[in-house]
Amino acid sequence: MLIRDILNLKGGTVFSVAPGAKVSDAVGIMVKNDIGSLVVMESGVMAGMLTFREVLKALAARHGNLDDLRVGEVMVKDPIRGSPDETIDHLRAVMTGNHVRYLPVSDGDRLLGLISFHDVARAVIRETSFENRLLKRYIENRPEKERAG
Repeated sequence: MLIRDILNLKGGTVFSVAPGAKVSDAVGIMVKNDIGSLVVMESGVMAGMLTFREVLKALAARHGNLDDLRVGEVMVKDPIRGSPDETIDHLRAVMTGNHVRYLPVSDGDRLLGLISFHDVARAVIRETSFENRLLKRYIENRPEKERAG
């Protein structure tokens, strides 16, 4: 399975925020949409990523006060990206090896979508279930000669 297959399953909806936005407003967007990350966009181009990890670090550093903190101050400025033609095995290795839960997928400079570790797990489960069904059908429908041998 390729990354493009996961994007096709989940859709390409990407929630974004500007670097000048308040972190508290970004948290509101994340909570409202039940998501753990936002793509930071500036002039139509991805400038970074904001995940709950950066928000928690900022909360700890500022003793719970996010009043005037801006997204651009805490975002990941150059996030690791995936390509639509990479395999799901490569994607898992990149995500676990770099300790990232959210990976933007781009084709050149064009952002195609965002893959979460949850999306990867769901795709693996779906693929494994499909393979199991095929194997069960094959075993149940084998010709009699093969069963006796």
